[in-house]
Amino acid sequence: MLEIILNIALTSVILSFALWLSKANPVLGGFIVSLPLSTLIILAFSKIQNTDVGNTVMLAKSIFVAIPATLVFFIPFLISERMKISFWTSYGLGLGLLSISFVVHKWIMNRWLL
Repeated sequence: MLEIILNIALTSVILSFALWLSKANPVLGGFIVSLPLSTLIILAFSKIQNTDVGNTVMLAKSIFVAIPATLVFFIPFLISERMKISFWTSYGLGLGLLSISFVVHKWIMNRWLL
């Protein structure tokens, strides 16, 4: 239980800092959020909490495939001004694209990396 509380606390601090920073400097905040901080934390905690190294390696492979797949979320935001799409419409379209990318991610993992 203590591990869960520490995981939540560390993650909350990182996300809160990034949110605070994004208010003052959105460019720097975006860069900080794009860093693989959560990946570094998750992989370390996975290894510490799980004796099966294969599980942690599979997690790393899944993250490797997922990172480019999740970038589709930002496509609606890139075209929002030109297409006159509102924030919430862009957000919803991004979530829809993420749903599709999850299916692609799962297919890649099952086909090539499992």
